[in-house]
Amino acid sequence: MATMKRIVLFAILVQASLLPMLALAADADPIQDFCVADGTSKITVNGLVCKDAVDVKVTDFLFRGLNKPGNTNNPTANAVTPVFAAQLPGLNTLGISMARLDFAQGGVNVPHTHPRATEILTVLQGELYVGFVSTGNELFAATLYAGDVFVFPKGLVHFQLNVGKGAAVAIAGLSSQNPGVQQVGRALFGSSPPVGDEVLEKAFGINQKAVQHIRNNFKA
Repeated sequence: MATMKRIVLFAILVQASLLPMLALAADADPIQDFCVADGTSKITVNGLVCKDAVDVKVTDFLFRGLNKPGNTNNPTANAVTPVFAAQLPGLNTLGISMARLDFAQGGVNVPHTHPRATEILTVLQGELYVGFVSTGNELFAATLYAGDVFVFPKGLVHFQLNVGKGAAVAIAGLSSQNPGVQQVGRALFGSSPPVGDEVLEKAFGINQKAVQHIRNNFKA
């Protein structure tokens, strides 16, 4: 019995000693004031290489233009103007970014995911029907009006649709300097090389003709 107690106590102590390491199993906080992205560097790292501090300018922390509407003259009648580290080098390593979303009447930001970021959306103008689908396939959706805020959890499929009588505008904040975006339809029907027909037929309960028809919509 005494031996068993010692074994249990040893196991508890081992687990306790691992807790600090487990707590640090995430992106580290910045360890310097800033790490402005060097857009000219050809070195590949998990992020962007820092510019030499002596070359940093105030313009590295400034982005102008979110007051200008994006071009919604496209099949989805939607435009996204990103402000990521690629557009605002001073964001590098800070773990945040934002974007302006413009919608013509009936415009849609099609179902997509951000694999590296949670998104918080604020409607500035118009009416948007928005929502996301949980991993349990439950839809959480609502109609938003100017001043309303909605959050899309990291990695979950979500969308926005303009259901108003005019243009709509929203601002999105994201918890990554490079959140990434993957449109569900394009990922499955527009990949290169293509996903096998049989996979898509069984996944969506459609025939090969339907697969080809949908795939043709995603050809460049």
